[in-house]
Amino acid sequence: MSEITQLAEELVAARFEAYPFEASLLGLPGPHHRLADYREETRQRTRDHMFALARAATDVDPGPLDDTDRITRELIVQQAFALAAEIDVRVEEFSVSDGLSAPALWPLLALPLISLSDDETAEGFLARLDAMPGYLTTLSERQREGVARGLAPPAFLVRAGVGFVDRYLRARRDDPLRAIRPKRESARFAARRDALIENVVRPAYGHYRDFLAYEMLPKAREDGQAGLWWQPDGEQRYQALAAVHTTTEHSSQELHTTGLELLDKLDAEYATIGARVFGTRSRTEIFHRIRTDPALRWSSGEELLTSARRAIAHAEAVAAQWFGRVPGEQVVVKPVPAAEAEGGSVAYYTPPSLDGSRPGTYFANTADATQRCRHLSEAIAFHEAVPGHHFQITTALGLEKLPLLRRIADINAYAEGWGLYAERLADEMGLYSDDLARLGMLSQESMRAARLVVDTGLHAYGWSRQRAVSFLTEHTPMPAVEVESEVDRYAGVPAQALSYMVGRLELQRMRSQAEQALGAAFDIREFHDVVLGTGPLPMPILNTVVADWAQRKPRS
Repeated sequence: MSEITQLAEELVAARFEAYPFEASLLGLPGPHHRLADYREETRQRTRDHMFALARAATDVDPGPLDDTDRITRELIVQQAFALAAEIDVRVEEFSVSDGLSAPALWPLLALPLISLSDDETAEGFLARLDAMPGYLTTLSERQREGVARGLAPPAFLVRAGVGFVDRYLRARRDDPLRAIRPKRESARFAARRDALIENVVRPAYGHYRDFLAYEMLPKAREDGQAGLWWQPDGEQRYQALAAVHTTTEHSSQELHTTGLELLDKLDAEYATIGARVFGTRSRTEIFHRIRTDPALRWSSGEELLTSARRAIAHAEAVAAQWFGRVPGEQVVVKPVPAAEAEGGSVAYYTPPSLDGSRPGTYFANTADATQRCRHLSEAIAFHEAVPGHHFQITTALGLEKLPLLRRIADINAYAEGWGLYAERLADEMGLYSDDLARLGMLSQESMRAARLVVDTGLHAYGWSRQRAVSFLTEHTPMPAVEVESEVDRYAGVPAQALSYMVGRLELQRMRSQAEQALGAAFDIREFHDVVLGTGPLPMPILNTVVADWAQRKPRS
């Protein structure tokens, strides 16, 4: 084993130690009995370890390294600095609202996804339930300290966190933790699980809910002070998070301007397709029809899920024409869990476990289905499943000759950039069923362009929540039920929303440069295999990989 591979393994082990759910969700060996330790001293030790790993990788002379080790060396440095930056920003001290990102709420979503394949993981699950009071107490203490540092979140996010916990506590009979069963189920396990849920977990969340409602909410910022701009050193901390999520050095001003320019360019496409679908070229009229026409809504959540499954099956049928490597694992489509659905994301994807015990799953939000737009279904399915996240992630997990770090690296610009690229690629592949579905593609694209404006607006320019809501309402056709939850997501998870469009633009730029360099020798299947065949990479490293491929590829 090379020195670089050893450092990569050490980094993965350190990340699993910091975030134990990651190993459990992947079905890999790890501390399956533990929850993350958010104590200040523990987080600082992790930060120091990341800097030490980055220094050790930097000290390795890249000259004698082969391509795999050279790329892995650069990835170690980027991933170590990214985790250290997250710790420095102190996200856990003000993140209270979003189930996918708030540390206190994440266990309620993550634990039901973990497969209990043996006695160790089954006992570990029970140990995690038993540890929940201490875990939530630590987070309450950190968030109390955050308020003292001036890191209080805005009141609307605290109210969202209270609402999330309230929905969980109301669902006593349908508690998602009760549905968890080990591979070898026993009455003893069920009794212990149910007792821990009733006597330990639910009371702990009740106490955390009261902390948010009675201690955090009175000290929260007013709703107008929605972003990091209002916190101490907020602009600098936001720029650090932007660099983590985009893996670029674009300034907030550059990102803001890019978003505005992209929105202007989309008007022409809206006019062309809108004229065919609605008989009007007016963006205002097109948006009004999308938002108000009852024929564009779902009749039920099941209809929404059926549409997603049909679009994914269509994509799977033609994928081999666009990719040399086609993963065999199929994606499962499920509704977003009830506790998260109200105010939650429109959809998201969770990867399969490496041990094969859990498939990749596309979760679609069926709450208030009759208010959700049917024209979005295909674009979202292509983003989250095939040829998007499911396709990319299962390909990466299957790269068994690469170090594990190369297969599971946490790089939003790569993952979300690919998902958004997949939405446009789907049009090239002939996957959209009609012009209404293409309007869904444009709607998704305008929302991702608007994210560059709104996210920077909130966190770098001090926008209020209402200003962000008004901007999205004017520049995207999203219905109100989604606009407000989107803004709350951007406010609660700073900079993550930047990764989609930044990553897509980088991928398009790489493809355009390769097409120009290769001319008739350019092969779209080979390009996609290069992008997906190296595992998730920061945009600068991926750019070098693609450029090297284009330079080495024989011209016909």
